[in-house]
Amino acid sequence: MTELPPIVREVKLLGYDSGELKAEHFAVVQAAATAPGPGQVLVRNRWFRVSISTRLMAEAGAEAVQGIPFPPLKPGDTLADGAIGQVLQAGPGVDLAVGSLVMHPLGWRDHALVNADQCTLIDTPQIDPAAWLGHGWTAYAALVKGVQVRPGDTVLVTSGAGAIGCMAGQIARLLGASRVIGTTSSQAKARWMQTELGYDAVVTRDAGPVREQLAQVAPQGIDVIVDMVGGEQLAAALEVARHGARCVLLGAVSAELNPHSATLKAPVELDTFQLILRGVTLRGFSADEEAPELFDAWIRQLANWQGEGGLHIAHTLVKGLDQAPLALQEACAGRLKGLVLVELE
Repeated sequence: MTELPPIVREVKLLGYDSGELKAEHFAVVQAAATAPGPGQVLVRNRWFRVSISTRLMAEAGAEAVQGIPFPPLKPGDTLADGAIGQVLQAGPGVDLAVGSLVMHPLGWRDHALVNADQCTLIDTPQIDPAAWLGHGWTAYAALVKGVQVRPGDTVLVTSGAGAIGCMAGQIARLLGASRVIGTTSSQAKARWMQTELGYDAVVTRDAGPVREQLAQVAPQGIDVIVDMVGGEQLAAALEVARHGARCVLLGAVSAELNPHSATLKAPVELDTFQLILRGVTLRGFSADEEAPELFDAWIRQLANWQGEGGLHIAHTLVKGLDQAPLALQEACAGRLKGLVLVELE
């Protein structure tokens, strides 16, 4: 059995009330390593995910919400998110072998003491951490279970350069969509989405009213809306939705990244009479709650699509635990694209 490391390092929240989340709100601290007890494993983390939802969970008064896989954070708490690492020690009653590669929910530290039942064994000769820790499976589940993309559909993905959106547009195409449109914050991201992700058109916040832009790039209307923004973008998308359009709601970035205060409330004014007349459906969807069984199917389907050269997992890789707080700051500010991963030395 591998010896315990002399110390372990983890990222803690120092304090945060509202407004812009910055690296200075966090600190990398040292702690004594703890040997695993019954049903536990000690894992040396190799990669972990950085999610913008951390800002919402760090907000003063944050509360646990069903369907959001992040715990609320108080000053002094260690952050947590999806991670992949190698089992160093296994406690009594654990079937996982030392040396096994596992996925678990306790990132933001170089070593994690994890309950074995929270670990998913990764039993493959090669590992692509972006495939396992990315939100491609969320997009996949939303597009095959939350709504069903049909051949010839025009699909709109809001926040198309984000961790979910960068995958949703590509998956929609592979499922048969004939036209894929995205929204994003800047022209630079729009060019990247069209060049790297294959979006046919991209609407940006700085190019005029979203409703007018959508009418220009989707003159025949929209069949499927994958929304992660809410607010004005959702309202505009529903105004140009075709008869029988389907909308799946996966997030509300307009609330989560509100420049003044992150919030769980994302109000929007909709003309529900028009939605009724046009038979438009809206569905809130959480892959973690409603489709956990699709994760294995996603990994298999991803391997097929990648083998055919048809899918690009867009991600930003940051190296070193010390750089993780800055990566979170930049992700929340909208300056990073795709999935954000931290690789540990």
